[in-house]
Amino acid sequence: MANFKKKQAGSKQEVPTSAMPDVVFMLLFFFMVTTVLREVTLKVKLDLTQASNIEKIEQKRLVSYIYMGPERLPGNQIGEDKVQIDDAIVDDLGAIRNLMYDKLIEEPRLIVSLRVDQNSEFGLLTDVQKELQQAGTFRINYSTKREAD
Repeated sequence: MANFKKKQAGSKQEVPTSAMPDVVFMLLFFFMVTTVLREVTLKVKLDLTQASNIEKIEQKRLVSYIYMGPERLPGNQIGEDKVQIDDAIVDDLGAIRNLMYDKLIEEPRLIVSLRVDQNSEFGLLTDVQKELQQAGTFRINYSTKREAD
């Protein structure tokens, strides 16, 4: 009788890990390049009022900013008081109601933060507040800078 032996496979079942650092760095580089940190380009001049008793909002993603102040014109000149939402100047104050209502529908816990130049017209601020009230955005924050001690 013949004695048969079973052949053993010569391959190992290991996963090659020599290229793993390259893949990790490529993914890291990809996300660093494609991630956009959204910054608003201010088209109005802001010099915030000082306050001593202020609180910091922790959840920034819930905040929508409205900027009010003199418009920055070409040649370092200053124009009339304007309202800016996101990156656009709002000429028709009635549009604030629609814009903020849409944002409120998108995020029901929305906080509207008003960043107002200390020399702005109070009437403009009152008009914006009325539009916010009409939109149903009742969570309003007034941004200030901390007083120097």
